[in-house]
Amino acid sequence: MGVTILRLLLLSFIVLFPSLSFAHGFGGSGEENVKRSDFPDGFLFGTGTSSYQVEGAYLEDGKGLSNWDVFAHIPGNIVNNDNGDVADDHYHRFLEDIDLIHSLGTNAHRLSISWSRILPRGRFGEVNPSGIKFYNKIIDNLLSKGIEPFVTLHHQDLPQELQDRYQSWLSSQMQEDFVYFAEICFKNFGDRVKYWATINEPNLSADFSYLKGLYPPGHCSAPFGNCSEGNSDVEPLIVMHNMLLAHAKAVRLYRELFQPTQGGSIGIVTYSSIYEPLRDDEADRQAVSRALAFNIAWVLDPLIHGDYPQEMCHYLGSSLPSFSLEEVEYVKGSIDFIGINHYETLYIKDCIYSACPSGYDHPIRGFIYTTGERDGVPIGERTAIPSFFIVPRGMEKIVDYIKERYNNSPMFVTENGYAPPKQQDEQLQDLLLDVKRISYHKAYLAALARVIRNGADVRGYFLWCLMDNLEWKNGYTMRFGLYYVDRQTLQRMPKLSAKWYSDFLTNGTSQHVSSFKNKNFLLTWAGI
Repeated sequence: MGVTILRLLLLSFIVLFPSLSFAHGFGGSGEENVKRSDFPDGFLFGTGTSSYQVEGAYLEDGKGLSNWDVFAHIPGNIVNNDNGDVADDHYHRFLEDIDLIHSLGTNAHRLSISWSRILPRGRFGEVNPSGIKFYNKIIDNLLSKGIEPFVTLHHQDLPQELQDRYQSWLSSQMQEDFVYFAEICFKNFGDRVKYWATINEPNLSADFSYLKGLYPPGHCSAPFGNCSEGNSDVEPLIVMHNMLLAHAKAVRLYRELFQPTQGGSIGIVTYSSIYEPLRDDEADRQAVSRALAFNIAWVLDPLIHGDYPQEMCHYLGSSLPSFSLEEVEYVKGSIDFIGINHYETLYIKDCIYSACPSGYDHPIRGFIYTTGERDGVPIGERTAIPSFFIVPRGMEKIVDYIKERYNNSPMFVTENGYAPPKQQDEQLQDLLLDVKRISYHKAYLAALARVIRNGADVRGYFLWCLMDNLEWKNGYTMRFGLYYVDRQTLQRMPKLSAKWYSDFLTNGTSQHVSSFKNKNFLLTWAGI
């Protein structure tokens, strides 16, 4: 669809609905203003993408099959049987996409490297020079436009050969493979990349891949799911242990051989939900503490304090793997920063002293039950994903929790984003005039600014995501992007939120949501 047609659509929308107010979002007329100057000098503002979700070209130029390539080709695994074979075709359109990033006025962009594009067979095969060339071009083009690359090594996708050979993260051999992959990336890109994240959301990967069976390799057991193989009570713990050791070994390698000359920093990214007690009693307050321990501290306690949280040790006992004295030496203190992916604020109910649905009363769950409702009232406005509600105070709470538990370690909000609920007879103009997304990011950024003013060492915010893409199990049905992607032509179209983010970043302030009801504003934005 061309720009002229887009403009006509917007014009017809304004003419047909002249009285429609866009100020009805959850922020309303009393929404809080937020300015770029509310954030520290040198603060990174960016967007995010990940390799499998946007690149496509799944077997081009020497790339090998990834676990997601195989998983997505099994009918029924992804909504509408979507897959990432083409995705957003970022592999061929990266220059266009970097221009979009630049037009927003961001000073950083978060991306991930396809492990199977660099090492089609892991350490059992050769390095793919075309893969190295591709990421060199992305990094160089970002830097040429003043955009700092923030690079994640492992964002869900890995060479399928490693799964076939030894079941990937269920084996300690995966540690060696990951360090080998990391070293190749440090050697080839580290002279220009100053921010490295080793693994994206290891806690979510362990949960979705090995407890619920929703992600490859699809392992689970009753009552958590109906999979052909797996043990939901044990495998997530083994997988996390191997990921933490792989991370720590890669960090040790980076610090010894690369950081002294390259001068970068390295951390990990955790899926960071925050919780509130369902009832105002001590049992549910303790359940909140357990929920945080069994999710965030599961990842971060070993990397900062040298061991798993006491709550996990108490309830899991010998099922929880242990670190040797030698491992503690390099695991403890093995991050320069913490990456926070924040989408969820949920209520927690205790399952030790109260009855809970099947599965939540298992030690692997920490004996807690999560819900987004209290007495039938949702904790916040609903979004496309059932467990994602709009609760801006959650941003303050999660940053405060990490600040207090981990001695105010440097933090980056590496993901935060909004996808609207699916509507019947959805029209293009409904997707492009995304005022709710603007309200969402303004509210969460205002909350982030408050917690920074109160002393939290947060150094960046990466909006998820640059453009609508393949949202894993949900395929292309959920849209988090600043840019709409036409699934037929793959043309990128800016949503109103792209205009807002650009204004916020380049002018230092942002329009009040209520101003978007102004016809002249919309006409000017559309270039009519």
